[in-house]
Amino acid sequence: MRDRDPEPDGAPITVATWYLWENGRVLVNMDEGRKRVSHLRVDPRVSLTVLDGERWYRSIGLHGEVTSLEDDPDLRDIDRIATHYLGSPYPDRTRGRVSAWIDVHTWHKWGFDRG
Repeated sequence: MRDRDPEPDGAPITVATWYLWENGRVLVNMDEGRKRVSHLRVDPRVSLTVLDGERWYRSIGLHGEVTSLEDDPDLRDIDRIATHYLGSPYPDRTRGRVSAWIDVHTWHKWGFDRG
């Protein structure tokens, strides 16, 4: 989904993203020019849905808030995330990046009782 101005009624905006789970928290990383960065500065509440790659109907939903939003000037965080997904560092070295750490408050699972 494209970034855009927030809905006047405060409706959530959904985007696909890479993430890492570390020490009970979630790390995501965004291009510094994305609207979602400014949205998170105003309202740090987030939800993340993780789909099972083998069985798409199985998922885990996480609800929490961004507790740290920091520039990633050396691209260290995005390189770690990209290496997890691509096997190599993030290819675009020209744009600034911002890292967000998410503390998870609640979670739920869906479809894990199926074979």
